[in-house]
Amino acid sequence: MKCLHRLAPLALLLLGLAQGTHAQTTDTTPTALNAELFYQLLLGEIDVVGAEPGAGYSLILDAARKTNDPALYQRAVDIAFQARSGDAALQAAQAWKQAQPQSREANRYVLQILVALNRVADTASILKNDIALASPGDRPAVIAGIPRLFARVSDKKLAASVVEQALADSLAIPALAPAAWTSIGRMRLAAADTSGALDAARKAQELNPAAEGPALLALEMMDPKQPLAEPIVRRYMEGKPLTELRMGYARALLDAQRYAEATMQLKKITAERPEFAEAWLVQGTLQLQDNQLEAAESSLKRYVELAQSHAAGDERNRGLAQAYLLLSQIAEKRKDYAGASAWLDRIENSQDLVAAQNRRASLLARQGKMAEARQLLRSIPERNPADARNKLLAEVGLLRDNKQYRAAYDLLAQAVLKQPNDSELLYEQAMLAEKLGNNADMERLLRQVIAAKPDYHPAYNALGYSLADRNIRLPEARQLIQKALDFAPGDPFISDSLGWVEFRMGNRSEALRILDTAYKARPDAEIAAHLGEVLWTSGQRDRAQAVWKEGLLLNSENETLQETLKRLHVKP
Repeated sequence: MKCLHRLAPLALLLLGLAQGTHAQTTDTTPTALNAELFYQLLLGEIDVVGAEPGAGYSLILDAARKTNDPALYQRAVDIAFQARSGDAALQAAQAWKQAQPQSREANRYVLQILVALNRVADTASILKNDIALASPGDRPAVIAGIPRLFARVSDKKLAASVVEQALADSLAIPALAPAAWTSIGRMRLAAADTSGALDAARKAQELNPAAEGPALLALEMMDPKQPLAEPIVRRYMEGKPLTELRMGYARALLDAQRYAEATMQLKKITAERPEFAEAWLVQGTLQLQDNQLEAAESSLKRYVELAQSHAAGDERNRGLAQAYLLLSQIAEKRKDYAGASAWLDRIENSQDLVAAQNRRASLLARQGKMAEARQLLRSIPERNPADARNKLLAEVGLLRDNKQYRAAYDLLAQAVLKQPNDSELLYEQAMLAEKLGNNADMERLLRQVIAAKPDYHPAYNALGYSLADRNIRLPEARQLIQKALDFAPGDPFISDSLGWVEFRMGNRSEALRILDTAYKARPDAEIAAHLGEVLWTSGQRDRAQAVWKEGLLLNSENETLQETLKRLHVKP
């Protein structure tokens, strides 16, 4: 039975050849199946499933040459692949291409095998031929798919050079040039030639400003260190962009912490395509961060309405869980604990239940039931070490949010004893040491983080800000904060620290410039506290009070803002 099962390919081939006996019209039509050929194919397949696959391959390839049948050529290639003989597979594919030079399928097999064998230098003419053999309407898509074909080759620079050579003719054809330049750009990007990739994206966009390819390529390169990428994206956005691309741009802006600009893009999406669910979820998240509770609730409920009409899936379930958590948070802020709990009850996904339990614990703590809240978090099942770590951080966060700093510090200290090189745990412990007024311990822990993980920019920022806030070692504070900005350029919270140290050093105009920019990029109560104080001491008291009022609307419980108003004896 096993042998019969493995001879199934032969049955299909013989059926096809038998049908071919009634379809011969030219010399190039597959030869009719006769007794001799039948025996040769049968013997070949027996050899393949037996002890001599090489002999079987030779018999099948010989039959393919005799019949000129593409199915037999393909079978010979498959046999070679099964025997893990790339050279034999290439030989069969080349024989097929030679016998049927107008067959795109044969040419495509040769191309794919050459790439798989890492013989990239031999692919230029085959790749060029692949484009020529495609129908005119399919050629842009064929060109667009080239980077995927070469994605796994080891020599990316050689692949980029070969592709550029193969696409030389396409660059001169207006209908193909935008796709060709985009593929060249992707190949250059894979070869770590970012400037070359940007140049190719610009050329593609100049030829067709409405093309999605160049904008998507530029979007993937968007980064503060690549300022020339964003203009390509922005130019595309001036036309009629795909909603998905505008959403991608909004997410890139969010990653750069350019929240106001991201919000503008999200508003355009929800206005142009109100049925696009993802935009409502992200917009609601941003609105909640800005303490716009009514707007956030409206956006999130709109998302829930749209998402529930979609087919069930992991992405949909994760989105709904996030929306329910945020809606629960809104209810909690309104002290509607029953409503907050009701939203949490709608979460079904087991993984998201961890976050839901975290919110439930927060609700219990708000009602004075801290012991119950901590027990709720500790009762969450642990499937792996990551679950245990997340539980620990959730409990620490619960204690910190409820100002039980000593208990949180002690809990982290126990964890650090077991994991002394965990930078995140050390950083959290340092922040709690500061809350406890133990600045020496805080500095020791932060320097330990920096030594263990030199690119952990929050540690540089936290230490620099602490020095500035205490008005000590200000040159060192500035140096630390600048180092943090090197790792996270444009981060409004690090910029806030820099503005604060400039203020402490007496550079009010520079402090005002930096803090003003940071506050516009990210309206936040803490930044409002610092900006307001600089304005107040500069004599701009009306504007200072306006900024502080905005800060209180954003977060009336912010400790820095409350301390600032108390110290300056201000009631905005």
